[in-house]
Amino acid sequence: MIDKLDFIGVPSQDAERSRSFYVETLGLRPDDHSRFEAWAGDTCFGIWEPERFGMEFAPQKNAHPALHVEDVAAARTDLEAKGVVFAGETMDTGVCHMAFFTDPDGNDLMLHHRYAPHG
Repeated sequence: MIDKLDFIGVPSQDAERSRSFYVETLGLRPDDHSRFEAWAGDTCFGIWEPERFGMEFAPQKNAHPALHVEDVAAARTDLEAKGVVFAGETMDTGVCHMAFFTDPDGNDLMLHHRYAPHG
């Protein structure tokens, strides 16, 4: 029935600030047709301001989009140099590496690389 993920909603209190973070800091591909959409591969991150729709803003917590990178340590070092603050050490689960951080609005994100083959 469900055949793909259309987008991930990114709640923000300042869409321009969020766009800058996702496009300039993280390096997501900006959308050619929508200023507040950015792409990680085939996944769209749609930035929106809930308060403009009469809804209370709340950051997305505990559902970290796993942003694939080839080398978590190198990507983390690069982002730290750009001012991104990570929560704790990089985690090694025995099958993947994960490093947790938030965007400027407090939305949870992670760098992720699976190094073990899918079983």
